[in-house]
Formats: sequence, structure tokens, C-alpha cells
Amino acid sequence: MKALLMHRDHDFDRQHELPFDAEALIQDLELNTLFNAMACGDRFLFEVAKVAVLSPSTDIDTIIYRQNILKDCLNNPSLVRNMYKIVIEAIESEKKNYWSIFVKHPEAILNRSVDVLGMLMGMLRKLRTVADEHAGKFGSAGFRAFFAMLQKDLDDEYFATVQNHLNYLKFHQGILIAAALGPGNKGTDYMLCRPPDRTPGWIERVFTRQPRYYTFTLDDRDEAGFRALAELRDRGLNPAADALARSADHILAFLAMLRAELAFYVGCLNLYDQLTAKTMPVSFPLPAPAGERRHSCRGLYDVGLALTMEEKVVPNDLSADGKRLVLITGANRGGKSTFLRSVGLAQLMMQCGMFVPAESFAANVCDGLFTHYQREEDPAMTSGKFDEELARMSAIV
Repeated sequence: MKALLMHRDHDFDRQHELPFDAEALIQDLELNTLFNAMACGDRFLFEVAKVAVLSPSTDIDTIIYRQNILKDCLNNPSLVRNMYKIVIEAIESEKKNYWSIFVKHPEAILNRSVDVLGMLMGMLRKLRTVADEHAGKFGSAGFRAFFAMLQKDLDDEYFATVQNHLNYLKFHQGILIAAALGPGNKGTDYMLCRPPDRTPGWIERVFTRQPRYYTFTLDDRDEAGFRALAELRDRGLNPAADALARSADHILAFLAMLRAELAFYVGCLNLYDQLTAKTMPVSFPLPAPAGERRHSCRGLYDVGLALTMEEKVVPNDLSADGKRLVLITGANRGGKSTFLRSVGLAQLMMQCGMFVPAESFAANVCDGLFTHYQREEDPAMTSGKFDEELARMSAIV
């Protein structure tokens, strides 16, 4: 199972390598203000926002794909937050309630996996319920495919089959293990067997010819015998325990990826709530191919400034379509740096699939975004301020 809420055909990579100038971008564009607004104190949301914003896509289809998913999120914020809450609950429950120092033993692994899968089935049922009851409220290709996947892969037959297997693996009728005799009459090919579906009645037991078998009963004080029996038991349980543990890990991996991908959109919802509370406009930008040289906006503002100031910030308009170079001039403290920062922020937000802080915004995608803002002299610098600025400029060039 795959969520595919960030890309059409592959998972979101939380470990994606950030650009070489990531720290410069964070400092010059004051990106931590944006990340903190998206995170609302949640470290996981902060890290996801950081990776997503600093890994802008140059594929217009991916940008629009995310925009449409985000529009669905803005139209159904409570449902999206509820799905995120379900995923968090599942992951945290597994960490808190099913950890043990004895999980190296096959029986302990199997018992833990049975409990974990039972809990996970309950969480997956909740996600399926969301899909069944609310899929029609979502129109994006991403969410439609996601809900269709939940309804197809997590149908009633799937849950019934899993629950049936889990019930058997609780061994209410004891453990039945088969083995073959190898060289020297040593046991080989140990295999866990399914117990009979029913216990025959006394009439059937009396009048039906039974196969010939032998039994051996251990004395209560036979410690060596119990150790040998435990070893045989572990050999029989080991394949089933391994398969069940991998099944639990597979579902947990899906939920972990779903958490990361939903986290991006939950962060966007957090940011949207804060900006709309300040009555600041946002819009979905129009991305253009890299070769079009398009850059125009109306009512563009610095989102970091808007989040930290009590009064409304002054927006700006720009019409630079077809221009290869734009020079910004003006008096000291006239807002040049703030305007340039707003352009950089909007470009990053557009290319990661977010809305932008403007009434309208259109720009071509670009392979890289570079900044070179003035730094205050820092005692930690290994060289002078001028050398430090030249080094940063050299890295860009």
C-alpha cells in the first residue's frame, strides 16, 4: 500500500538531501518563521515542512498535483486532521504498548505481532470508514486514488481473513507443530500447523478409526525436557513469527509514510489558519515552464513578516514577464530586502505545491534559488566579514 499524496508514482523522501545553500536560505528568507507556523510546536511537522519547502519540485504536474490535494485539505480540514490523528494514534500505540525486551524469542515475537496487528486492524478500519463515508467530498486525483486504494485493499474480506488468522494464532487449542525425521532421527522441516476447525464429538471419536500415534508426557520437574520442548516449539513458531512480524512492519511503514505525507498538508492547514486569522490573502500560484521567463504578482507580501507583526504588512505588485534581470532600487529601509524575501518565499512555496502569500502569483519554475544577504559580523567567523561574503558568493557562482 502507498499513500502517494506528494507524488503520483513514488513516496515522499523525508531524508532527501537539502540544497548546499539550505542554511543560507533559512537565514536570509527567515524560513524558520514559516516552518514554526506550519509546525505549531510539533517537531515532526517542522522537519517535514523543512524538507518539503527546501526540496522544491521543477515538475509542473507534481506542483499542480499537490495544489489540488491541498485544495481538498482546505475544503475538508477536520477530515484531514482526523486521518492524521488516526495515524499518529496507531504509531504511538505501537511504540508505547507493544515494546518488550523479550522480542528476540519466536513466541514473544509472534505474540507481540498478533497484538500489534490486532491494534493496527482497528486503525485501518477507521481509515476505511473515512474513505467510505467521505470520499465523495474530495476531488483531487491524489485523494481519489488514496481512498480507492483503501476501499480496494482494505475491504471486508481482508479484515475478516486477517482476524481469522489472528484468532488461530492465539492458540486457544494449543500449538500443533509438524516435523520430519532427518539423518540420525533428528527433527527437520519444522512447520506450524493449523489446528482442526472443530473438535469431533464423542460418538465420532468412538466409532471412527483413529490414526496410530504416540504421546510423551513430561514430568513436572523435568527442566531439561521443558527446555528441549521449548526449543522445538520455537523452531516451529519461528517461520510464522517472522512472517507476522514482517506483516506488522509493512503496515507500520505504510502508516509512517502516510503520516509524513499528511504532515505536509496539516502544516499547510496550520499556516492557512494563522494567515486567515490575520485577514491576509493567499492564492494558488500559476507555475510555468522554466523557459518562459514569467514572473508577475499582485498583493505579494512577506509571509514571515505577516506572521510576526501585529499590524498588516504592505503588499507589492510585480510585472516582470519576459525579463531576464530585475534590479530593485530605493531608499535605505524602504523595503527592498523585504520585497526580495517575499519573492523568494513565494517561489519556494509555489514549487513545493503550497499556496502563496499574494492575491495572485505566476512564475516559471527554476532549478535553484540563491540568496546573498548581508551578514552581521560574527566572532565565530574564521575569517573577516569580506572574506566570508566572497566565499558565499563563490559557492553560488
